[in-house]
Amino acid sequence: MSDKKVTLAHGAGGRQTSELIHSVFQKHFANPQFTADDAAMLTLPTEKVAMTTDGFIVSPYRFPGGNIGKLSICGTVNDLACMGAKPLYLTCSFIIEEGFPLDDLEEIAAAMEKTAAEAGVRIVAGDTKVAGKGQADHVFITTTGIGALTEGVSLSGAYARPGDKVIVTGDVGRHGCTILLAREELGIDASVSSDCAPLWGLVEAMLDATHDIHVIRDATRGGVGTVLYEIAAQSNVGVAIDQPAVPVEDAVRGVCGLLGLDPLYLANEGTMVVVAPAKSADTLLEALHGQPYGQKAAIIGEITAANAGKVVLTTELGTKTLLPQPGGELLPRIC
Repeated sequence: MSDKKVTLAHGAGGRQTSELIHSVFQKHFANPQFTADDAAMLTLPTEKVAMTTDGFIVSPYRFPGGNIGKLSICGTVNDLACMGAKPLYLTCSFIIEEGFPLDDLEEIAAAMEKTAAEAGVRIVAGDTKVAGKGQADHVFITTTGIGALTEGVSLSGAYARPGDKVIVTGDVGRHGCTILLAREELGIDASVSSDCAPLWGLVEAMLDATHDIHVIRDATRGGVGTVLYEIAAQSNVGVAIDQPAVPVEDAVRGVCGLLGLDPLYLANEGTMVVVAPAKSADTLLEALHGQPYGQKAAIIGEITAANAGKVVLTTELGTKTLLPQPGGELLPRIC
């Protein structure tokens, strides 16, 4: 481990910038499309593509289960996957605070390399800026992705229909809980690790099983509860959720109980919400359970014609209550 730090000279465009790009980024991102020119030249296998961009400012930048580098790949890959698009290419932009340890920067780049390889996506271009001390918080990353849309697949939050089943592809609330505990301000000792994962393989398995899917959404900021309210509004439907059916790790449930939080409103980085016709639900569950990141998948409710725009929760006591609509700041800087 060295004590070398990122300096303003690393962002000035001269020799030190070239050295940083060569020793860190080119070392970990090298592939046939990775360019030293002003733009990457790409070949797309289809006329119709999906494109998305996302910024990552998570604090702390290293946490159990990942770091900001892994998160930056997963977040953008998963957004493409939610549209039924196979991720192909990514670009990345770094804003690095002066004084940031070079060893930590390489750790982040290595995590990006490993996660991109798992997701089957190539990082083809990027940009690096260095901010003065105090002008940024350690390191920020923005990634932009392009993916090839799967033929015959059409997904949108506006396509949910009464009678559809609501599925979560994994347990709920783990990433938000992990980041909260990683800040070491609460004095709570709990073994929780982020669910951060690239999910195209999981989506591909569902699409191989059936194209009869209406909605796939990534339950990141605001968690599953926020996504359900968004779908209810987009489709003008109600959502009925069976609380005991929602998979939550015991440690996450315990932390939420101590702090008065609802796991449905904690962020996820490896769990999606899927809405599909009832006749497809069991097929999708079987496909999900066959995937490493889908073994905790569960049907947690259904879409209703009643209570349009609302999410109704059946509690563990059998009573029905309106899930409070999200508002304000839930948890700062979780992605």
